[in-house]
Amino acid sequence: MRTALLQSSGTPGSVAENLAVLDEAAGRAAALGAGLLIAPEMFLTGYAIGDAVGRLADAADGEQADAVAEIASRRGLAIAYGYPERDGERVFNSAQLISADGARLLGYRKTHLYGGFERDHFTPGEQPVAQAELNGLRVGLMICYDVEFPENARAHALAGTDLLVVPTALMHPYQFVAESVVPVRAFENQMYVAYANRVGREGEFEFTGLSALAGPDGVVRARAGRAEELVVADVDPGRLAASRAANPYLADRRPGFYAALV
Repeated sequence: MRTALLQSSGTPGSVAENLAVLDEAAGRAAALGAGLLIAPEMFLTGYAIGDAVGRLADAADGEQADAVAEIASRRGLAIAYGYPERDGERVFNSAQLISADGARLLGYRKTHLYGGFERDHFTPGEQPVAQAELNGLRVGLMICYDVEFPENARAHALAGTDLLVVPTALMHPYQFVAESVVPVRAFENQMYVAYANRVGREGEFEFTGLSALAGPDGVVRARAGRAEELVVADVDPGRLAASRAANPYLADRRPGFYAALV
């Protein structure tokens, strides 16, 4: 499945303008043959928006989701994106996967909140592994900081995730996560990892870009720079199967030794 990563911070505070950016990127991605477009963490609203998080948060099946579903069905590709999700009085840092026919396939709430900003504005999610079938692949969702915990990615590997989709807001000076941690997560767990980051300065934060699609051999198939960009690469089920057959990591585990981890 050809997969496109949108590296952009859009217009913080304007859902309408960010939907327009998403629509334009979906058109370009579809023209390149992509079956999936991935947008960054909190893409629909912006990340550094302070107390506007609560005002702009929307339900998982709300108007924002309907707008993304319309884009996905009109452009003919699936879309994964980050947004603040309202559920009653609680707000979650969430991501959602919409199919090419506009159906909501999967939702995920960030389980590991990063820093004071996120802890002040969001409730942590409680579901560690969220998966859906898409174009013959088992797709999983995480958000940014979640992938930096090896236990999270390993849980996906054990649950059979083929492509781990990670909308991200990685900040300076932690670019080594995009450069090194993400390819290692792909290799040690024998999966593809798609890491779509924000870019540029936003409030007190400076996002590093460097979005990447890493394969199960640890090789980065697509890498963005440090500017607004759309990068595309293929998630190849045949390559994934061959890599899993050759790599013994998961088969050689000895879980009885790992009890101390919990």
